[in-house]
Amino acid sequence: METGVANSLSSTKDSHVASAESAKSSSKPTNAVTRVTKTSGTVSSLKKKTDVVGAPSLGMSRSKSTLNKSSPSSNVASLQRRNSIGGLAEKKPSAALKKQENGAADGKKVSSSVSDPLKKSTPESRRSSLASVTSKSLASVTRVETKKASPVSRLSSSTDSVKSETMKKTSIKPALAVTKKVPSSSVDSSNSRNSLRRASSSVSSPSLRSPSVTSSSKLGSSPSSFGRSSLSSRKKTSTADSRDSRFMMLPQVDVKAGDELRLDLRGHRVRSLNALNLPPNLEFVYLRDNLLSSVDGIEILKRVKVLDLSFNDFKGPGFEPLGNCKALQQLYLAGNQITSLASLPELPNLEFLSVARNRLKSLSMASQPRLQVLAASKNKISTLKGFPHLPALEHLRVEENPILEMPHLEAASILLVGPTLKKFNDRDLSPNEIGAAKLYPAHTAFCIREGWEFCRPELAADSTFSFLVEQWKDHLPPGYMVKEAYIDQPFEEDVCLCHFEFTYLSSDSELVLKYQWFIGDRTPTNFVPIADAVGKVYWPKHEDVGRCLKVECTPILRDAEFPSIFAVSSPVSPGTGYPKVVNLMVHGDLMEGNVVKGSAEVAWCGGTPGKCVASWLRRRWNSSPEVIIGAEDEEYRLTVDDIDSSLVFMYTPVTKEGIKGEPQYAMTEFVKAAAPSVTNVQIIGDAVEGNTIKGSGEYFGGKEGPSKFEWLREKENGAFLLASTGTTEYTLAKEDVGLRLKFVYIPINFEGQAGESAYTLSEIVKKAPPKVTNLKIVGELREGSKVTVAAMVTGGTDGSSRVQWFKTTFSKLEGEHGLEAVSTSKVAKAFRVPLAAVGYYIVAKFTPMAPDGETGEPAYVISEKVVETLPPSLNFLTITGEFLEGEILTASYGYIGGHEGKSLYNWYLHETKTSMGEPVPEASGLLQYRISKEAIGKFISFRCTPIRQDGTVGEPRTFLGQEQVQPGTPRLLSFHLMGEGVEGTTLVAKKKYWGGEEGDSIFRWFLTSSDGTQREIEGATTDSYTLTCNDIGFLVSVSCEPVRRDWAHGPVATAEHIGPIVPGPPTCQSLELLGSMVEGGRLSFAAEYSGGERGSCTHEWFRVKHNGSKDKLNNDDYVDLTLEHVGECIELVYTPVRIDGLKGTPKSIISDFILPADPKGIEIVLPDCSEDMEIVPLKSYFGGKEGIGKYIWFQMKEKLAESELVNLPSLADDIPIVGETLTYKPSLEDVGSYLALYWVPTRADGKLGDPLVAIINHPVMAAAPIVSKVCLKEIKPGVFAGEGVYYGGYEGSSLYSWYRESNEGTIVLISGANSTTYEVTDSDYNCHLLFGYTPVRSDGVVGELRLSEPSNIILPELPKIEVLSFKGKEVEGDLLTAVEIIPESEIQQNIWEKYKKETKYQWFCSIGAGECQTFEPLAAQNSCSYRVRTEDIGQCLKCECIVIDVFGRLSEPASAVTAPILPGIPKIAKLEIEGRGFHTNLYAVRGIYSGGKEGKSKIQWLRSMVGSPDLISIPGEVGRMYEANVDDVGYRLVAIYTPIREDGFEGQPVSASTEPISVEPEVYKEVKQKLELGSVKFEVLCDKDRSSRKVPGVGELERRILEVNRKRVKVVKPGSKTSFPTTEVRGTFVPPFHVELYRNEQHRFKIVVDSENEVDLMVQTRHMRDIIILVIRGLAQRFNSTSLNSLLKIDS
Repeated sequence: METGVANSLSSTKDSHVASAESAKSSSKPTNAVTRVTKTSGTVSSLKKKTDVVGAPSLGMSRSKSTLNKSSPSSNVASLQRRNSIGGLAEKKPSAALKKQENGAADGKKVSSSVSDPLKKSTPESRRSSLASVTSKSLASVTRVETKKASPVSRLSSSTDSVKSETMKKTSIKPALAVTKKVPSSSVDSSNSRNSLRRASSSVSSPSLRSPSVTSSSKLGSSPSSFGRSSLSSRKKTSTADSRDSRFMMLPQVDVKAGDELRLDLRGHRVRSLNALNLPPNLEFVYLRDNLLSSVDGIEILKRVKVLDLSFNDFKGPGFEPLGNCKALQQLYLAGNQITSLASLPELPNLEFLSVARNRLKSLSMASQPRLQVLAASKNKISTLKGFPHLPALEHLRVEENPILEMPHLEAASILLVGPTLKKFNDRDLSPNEIGAAKLYPAHTAFCIREGWEFCRPELAADSTFSFLVEQWKDHLPPGYMVKEAYIDQPFEEDVCLCHFEFTYLSSDSELVLKYQWFIGDRTPTNFVPIADAVGKVYWPKHEDVGRCLKVECTPILRDAEFPSIFAVSSPVSPGTGYPKVVNLMVHGDLMEGNVVKGSAEVAWCGGTPGKCVASWLRRRWNSSPEVIIGAEDEEYRLTVDDIDSSLVFMYTPVTKEGIKGEPQYAMTEFVKAAAPSVTNVQIIGDAVEGNTIKGSGEYFGGKEGPSKFEWLREKENGAFLLASTGTTEYTLAKEDVGLRLKFVYIPINFEGQAGESAYTLSEIVKKAPPKVTNLKIVGELREGSKVTVAAMVTGGTDGSSRVQWFKTTFSKLEGEHGLEAVSTSKVAKAFRVPLAAVGYYIVAKFTPMAPDGETGEPAYVISEKVVETLPPSLNFLTITGEFLEGEILTASYGYIGGHEGKSLYNWYLHETKTSMGEPVPEASGLLQYRISKEAIGKFISFRCTPIRQDGTVGEPRTFLGQEQVQPGTPRLLSFHLMGEGVEGTTLVAKKKYWGGEEGDSIFRWFLTSSDGTQREIEGATTDSYTLTCNDIGFLVSVSCEPVRRDWAHGPVATAEHIGPIVPGPPTCQSLELLGSMVEGGRLSFAAEYSGGERGSCTHEWFRVKHNGSKDKLNNDDYVDLTLEHVGECIELVYTPVRIDGLKGTPKSIISDFILPADPKGIEIVLPDCSEDMEIVPLKSYFGGKEGIGKYIWFQMKEKLAESELVNLPSLADDIPIVGETLTYKPSLEDVGSYLALYWVPTRADGKLGDPLVAIINHPVMAAAPIVSKVCLKEIKPGVFAGEGVYYGGYEGSSLYSWYRESNEGTIVLISGANSTTYEVTDSDYNCHLLFGYTPVRSDGVVGELRLSEPSNIILPELPKIEVLSFKGKEVEGDLLTAVEIIPESEIQQNIWEKYKKETKYQWFCSIGAGECQTFEPLAAQNSCSYRVRTEDIGQCLKCECIVIDVFGRLSEPASAVTAPILPGIPKIAKLEIEGRGFHTNLYAVRGIYSGGKEGKSKIQWLRSMVGSPDLISIPGEVGRMYEANVDDVGYRLVAIYTPIREDGFEGQPVSASTEPISVEPEVYKEVKQKLELGSVKFEVLCDKDRSSRKVPGVGELERRILEVNRKRVKVVKPGSKTSFPTTEVRGTFVPPFHVELYRNEQHRFKIVVDSENEVDLMVQTRHMRDIIILVIRGLAQRFNSTSLNSLLKIDS
């Protein structure tokens, strides 16, 4: 039997074992060694599914144990030390037990439980399993000793000691061992010797240590000796701690590693590592159950991967030597007395750490970058302060610690560890705790590590900030406190702003803040400074997404830096993809001609930077911005249009994906003009005498002002002489012949600033014969206007040429026929239009001449219209003179509109420019005004009201001076002495002061003797002085220094002296006027003189106006009275003068008012006239101011004699009266008749004169036929009518025509269209129509053809859509098609057939309902069809259709709206099963659901044999995931998916299948090897105490041997010292033989021989179970419907 077992063991040497040190995907699996002493039954180790971590606590491995003989007391001690945590375990149902990591002991019986904690384990980790036996012998050194009872202090509670007493009384059962060739050794109580033994294999649970099958070493002795030592009986022991095995995290000995790599000294009472002489190449070191208290000496193990130091005497610090163990992956420190892990160094490869059942108060230690599992249950941990940085931690266990009382401990762990944490206390993370963790601030983890007391989420923000402020307050600048410190939620490629605010308490200095940004991990740890991120703002990058940010803010006060404070952000969120502009600026000098550039700082927010949209707008003062056409780049060159405007730079960010952000804009200051300059100066035109050449240049520099232009003629010596200025054109004259001209361009801007001039030279001027071209009349053809003739003279000079003016009644020239000269031929080119030319066309005859007399052909030009008369008006009005006190202002104006009468003049003073003026009475009626003192500081205006001779009053016009009147420098305008040079006479110094308000002027009087000596008269300081006797014979004079009120002094003025003082002034005794004081009369005078011999007396005539002002007339002996004197007085001032020149006192006399003469008409003349040409009579009047005369116009068929004309009023009954005004416009009725005017002259006071009559010489002529207002209009669709207004006599048979104008401008006559109406044809489409009207007078005279304005482009009717309807069902997933229904009219049918180009569609989806319902367009939905989507359910769809014709026009949109979309029939599309195709893989069903919102769809997994239509249901498998097993080998997996809508409606089931499931390669390899042997044995466990009352998997497990060969299968119970092996089950493969699996217990299977013989078996791993089942089925293949060997591809 032993041989058979040995062969079975040797056949499994290649089986894969999940080693304790294999992390994630290690390629070299090893076995951990566990030493367990047990007295009650055998316990197998159970495989657990592991995650990629591959920690021993999550996966089972092969273990090796040695059997020690010990007393019951030693068993208690050892068992107590071997439990890492302890405590009672509650009974749990099988579902709960599956979630446990290790088996649990119940009462006195110890059994292992099967768990499956991790569903996401990789296939490699699942395939890792423990082989029950192995043929490879591994050497290990085992010290066999009798353990003494441990002290009571090692017991976890008093209950433990009580239970130990119970254990002493239990019976001892022998342990099962199979050995061969074990060296002889004696095992006594002292354990003085160690025996070297090879342990072939052992099976243990991570939480339970049990005896297992061992093989002997090659060092040769009999099996019996080993049996005696190893099969010592032990009492069955059980303590309370044995129930804490679910917390145990102990390694399994790797039995595959060679002796040179592994050291196993468990339970050898080793006290020091230095005494062991550890070899440096060890990788697996097991020192559990010793007396070690220090790790000194461990530093030599630089390659160690697994280090088990559990159950030793470590108490405190001193773990620094472990820093040399850089390769260490698993470290076991459970069951010690450790109080602190602060000295544990950072181990870069550490993945598993067990510190359970110690005395730790916290987990403060160095960071462990790769640690995945941390087991710290059963300690005294009460705080999370100092919690290390564990970025890879997935499993955290802190059961049975005081800290469990902390609320939301799991949420705190999530905050400290981060997103890698998957399990907490051996269970999945709670969704509630995950949600609670998200409510805490980002810096919570930091505060926890610093000792902050954890609280509820709603209080965390204020509490953590207060905690930080309390830490910072002692290190802040004096006088400051932190008010806020936080970071905005960061988003990818978006602005992230930090906020630090300090409260000012008492400091008087400004606080400066310095920033530094850091980037950390997913949790706020491991922060690294970001280069150049030292501002208040940071832009997170794409690689920062998911990582935390930190800002350190360093306050600086008075150049002293204080410790920094910080803020931590949440992890960077992915960007929204919608870009936005953060900062927008415009760079460049805002001066015309410069280039400005807009620059934008864009937050792309996760989008790909694309080409953004830029535009420039111009905004003038107080107006809206206008788009600058063509300015769509980021750079823009400023133009003259931008001057005095501000620019608006508009920027819209756009990603490459086409997503647009919000447009932003930036405004500039106002653009300034550049300095004026000019370039590209050139002369245009041929340099030939008589031609006009033109100078041009490209001006630059703001708005051009009055730039200067000069033409210079070249002299013989090369110098240039100025020829012309002020114009860009120059007509070449004779003196220019043979010379060159220089054109000089002096640029001047609108402000008057001049730039640098530029010039160019012409070619040498050539001579030309006298010739005139481009002849035209320039000027306004109105009465009294000045017109000139402009012409280009070549070959001569304009100055030598002669011009003669004519008038004519014809509008077209026919030589000199019908021309009447109104001037002689003369050189002057200007001509003032006389009254005689009113109503005539003006003709200019221009005869070009050379200076030598050569004459060219004369040229004629006629005015475009007849000369008009104007109402009285002013064509200009201005004031000249300086606005200074005392200066004379002169008003000048230009009068037009007949003969000027007595126009009115008024001067006004204004306080401001906008205020009403006050009239200046003394200047009323005058054109001149001397500025008086009262006008200082005011504005002066002049108003002129034009009045024609006939009394017609025109519109008044006012000119306002733009300057305020300023006072002048004080001076005396006149200064003289008044008084006679006679003793006793008072002389008065009369002065006329000018220069503002006069102050106290200074007077000084002087006496001058005959010899010229002058002296000042003392005391004479006033303006008067009385002559005394002392003054006789002297000359008296006076001086005055004018002084203004503000003490300004003017120049001293001296009056002429008086004297020598003598008496006797000359005098005028009488003065009389002579003559009639009537208009037309003459006045003279008679004067009587006295006062010595009469000298040359003087006299002056003055006209005295109504307002008292006077106008000097003359100094003659008489004055002739005219109309201007009527109603006014005449004053004569006579001054007597003695022969010695002495003047006497002037004397004046004023006449009575001058009376007007009787009214009289001098002459009246009527010019020839024609229809609608106003007649303006030429008349002359005398006799006072003319009033409103009486005018009567008579129409007569025949011309009367002059003698009969006087009696016209008496013939009024026979001769019709057609008008009663001065002027008359003949009408159509007057054509061919004579017109006569009867005029009664009337004075202004109503007195009548003798009547005068005038008659025209020729009858009234009809006007030339013309037509106006020619137009066309559409009277109905497709029909146009033309019309026009005829003029020119009576209309005859006028001609009508229609034209067609193409888009190119070609006009074509439409043949046959000769009426006033026209109906459109197809040829007219896309063209314009024109209507032609040729007027024809009744006498056959044909006028000029006139065309109407083109019509709009003739286009057919717009295509119309009568109705838009839908084709298809309004159901999710169906295709809706919009169908247009065309109107049935013939026109629309023709339009749709010939002129429809395309149809455009747009689909919309409704938002809201009822009156609030609106529609939003659906992007990219522009076809006639639309596939209804799931999100459209319950919404209404709308399709809008627009038809575009070939002319580019859009029809009226037509739309249709669906009813609310109904959900479709539930369907599943593209159903497939994902998975790798092996029996150990996980398979998932995937598909695309449609048909409303999916409810609880049904999924059923089935098996299908290849080639068979039958389906085998897999009970209980109704989820989306299915984990294959060995039963699926050779079958196809079929998933039937029945889609169900949320309202319960079921759709059609759909199925998908896999390829046939294959055996996992590693399993296949082992199965093939065993099948080739034909007979194999397996070590299994049998639960003999299973019942329906017990939880599955919990019972008493016993070891069994399963033997399988090609004929039969049997289960053998191994023998012991007191019994022999017995066969419990035996049978062949004949049906009903089969093997059953337990899907929920992957370590169990059932062998059914027949209805009465069956057995439940267990193995350590699923891997081993699969091998056993496949081997059984392979050997029983002849009874299978399908050969398993064919499935395994094994030859039979």
